Amino acid sequence: MAINNKVQLITYPDSLGGDLKTLHNVLETHFLDIFKGGIHILPPFLSSGDRGFAPLTYFEIEPKFGTWDDIRHISEKHDILLDLMVNHISAKSSYFKDFLKKGRKSKYADLFITVEKIWPDGNPPQEEVEKIFLRRTEPFSDFTIEETGKVEKVWTTFGKVDPSEQIDLDINSPVTRQLLTKFLLNFSKNKVKIVRLDAVGYVIKKPGTACFFVEPEIYEFLDWITVLANSMGIELLPEVHANYKIQNKLAEQGHWIYDFILPYMVLDTLFNKSSIRVYSYLNNRPEKQFTMLDCHDGVPVKPDLNTLYESSEARKIVDKCVQRGGNLSLIYSPKHKDLDGFDVHQIRGTYYSLLGSDDDAYLAARAIQFFVPGIPQVYYVGLLAGENDVCADGDGRAINRHNYSQEEIDTAVQKEVVQRLLKLIRFRNEYQAFNGEFSMPEFKKDEIFFLWQKDDKKCSLKINLKNFQAVIEYKDDQGNLAKYIV
Repeated sequence: MAINNKVQLITYPDSLGGDLKTLHNVLETHFLDIFKGGIHILPPFLSSGDRGFAPLTYFEIEPKFGTWDDIRHISEKHDILLDLMVNHISAKSSYFKDFLKKGRKSKYADLFITVEKIWPDGNPPQEEVEKIFLRRTEPFSDFTIEETGKVEKVWTTFGKVDPSEQIDLDINSPVTRQLLTKFLLNFSKNKVKIVRLDAVGYVIKKPGTACFFVEPEIYEFLDWITVLANSMGIELLPEVHANYKIQNKLAEQGHWIYDFILPYMVLDTLFNKSSIRVYSYLNNRPEKQFTMLDCHDGVPVKPDLNTLYESSEARKIVDKCVQRGGNLSLIYSPKHKDLDGFDVHQIRGTYYSLLGSDDDAYLAARAIQFFVPGIPQVYYVGLLAGENDVCADGDGRAINRHNYSQEEIDTAVQKEVVQRLLKLIRFRNEYQAFNGEFSMPEFKKDEIFFLWQKDDKKCSLKINLKNFQAVIEYKDDQGNLAKYIV
C-alpha cells in the first residue's frame, strides 16, 4: 500500500460538468494522462449543508451526483481520495434525529457530546469556554428533545446556523468507533484508496484546554484509526489547520500531513520577489506531505503560520490579495488573535487571481509546488486558471468554487496558461528524478533554484523572481541536457 508520487486533482463531484458521470467524461476527454496521482472528490455524500461537509451518512452518494458505481468507475484508472468528517455529522442524520426524538434513551445517544460529558454539572465555566479555539461564536447548540421536552446542550464546533447543522461526535464512545469502522469498511468495498480525516484536530474535548489538537489523546485516536484503515488497504491523511510545529509532530509520528504553509510562502516569494522566507521554511520541513496552493477554503494564515511571519508584512500580502478581489476568513477567538489585532485565518480567492492573473507568475508558483517534496494536489479551479467568481454571493468561499459547464471546460483547456500547466504536470508525473533526492544547492535572494536527482536522471528548476521566468533543465533519455521554459 503506497501513495502514488504523482499529481492529484481536487474537485467537487459536480464542479466539472455537473455530476460524477460528467467528471469521468471530462477526465477521459481532457486529462486522462494528467492526474496519475489520483482524484480527491470532495464530499459526494448525502449532506444537509456546508457543501457536503455536513454528511447524513457515508453509505449513500447524493443522487444528483450519481452513485457508488460512478465512484468505482473513476477508480478503474485513478486512485480515489474521499473525506471522512471524524469530528461531526449532520443534524439531519438518522442518528441525531433519533436522539432528538428519544434523548438519552436513543441507542445513538452516546454518539454525541452533551456538555455533562465534559462538565458534569452541565455548566461550562466561562474562563474555560474562552480557552476554546472557536470556529463559531459558541461551541454549543441547544436542542429540545421531543419525548421529554428537555433542552440538551450539545457540542457543535462548526456550523453557519443556530442551532448548528453539524453535530460533533464523541470519538471515545464505542458506538462512535463502531460507526467509523463501518464507514471505512464501506470505503474499502468501494475502492477508496486514501481517506482525508477532515477536522480531526477538533475531536478531543478536554476541560481547561483549547479543545484543539489535545495531546496525547489526539495521538491515541490517530493510532487507533490508522491501524484500522491500514488493515483495509486505506491510507489516511489527517487534515489539521494548526501551527506548523503541530504538523511536524504528526510527521514525527509517521503520519502524512498537509503543507498548509506553502501557499502563503509562495505568495510571499512572488509578491516580494525574494526567496529568503521560502528557503528558510524548506530547510526545516518534513518531506512526507501533500502540497497544495489552492483548495475549497482559502490560503491558510493563522494559526498555520504563527511565528513564521511578521504581522506588518503579512498585512501587506493580505491587502494585495484583497485589492485583487479576494476576501478574508477571520479568527473568532480573541485569545487566538495576534497582540496587534491581526486576525486573518484564511485568504480567499482563486490562486490565479491572487497572483494578478499573471500567467508567468502562476506557472512559477506551480513549478515551485511541483518541485517541493510531497504529493502535489491541484484544485479544479486552479487547473483551469479560473479567476475570482464575482457572481458568487453568501459564503465568502464561493469566490473559488465556480461550477464549470462542459462548454466552459472545453474553452478553458484551450487557454495557453492551462496548456502550459498541463505540460508541467506531465513532466512532474513522468520524470523519474522526482523519486530521488531533493536539494537546494544555490541561494540567491531573487532566484529559486531546486534540484532533484535519482541515478543518472537529474532535473533543476530555476526561477528569475524579477520577471517570473521559470526554466527546467533535465537529462533526457539519451543523457543529453535539455531544457524548456515553463
